[in-house]
Amino acid sequence: MPLIIIIAALIPLRYFEVWKFADMSWWWVIGAMGAAFIWFEFIEKMLGLDKKKAHDVDEARRKARVAASFEKKRK
Repeated sequence: MPLIIIIAALIPLRYFEVWKFADMSWWWVIGAMGAAFIWFEFIEKMLGLDKKKAHDVDEARRKARVAASFEKKRK
């Protein structure tokens, strides 16, 4: 996610030629976009980070369901 924020900041800074970004090449922006693409399409899947987020949501839902079930049995 920080990579996306950096890209979102670099594009207007380079386009409007702010400060030292006026001399920066557009290839740096394109390179950052390429790095983000490779990260989100390949590396994140290889490391299992995309499934981990979904697993955490399912685990929280399961714990809430179990807690609600035990609460009903107590009453």
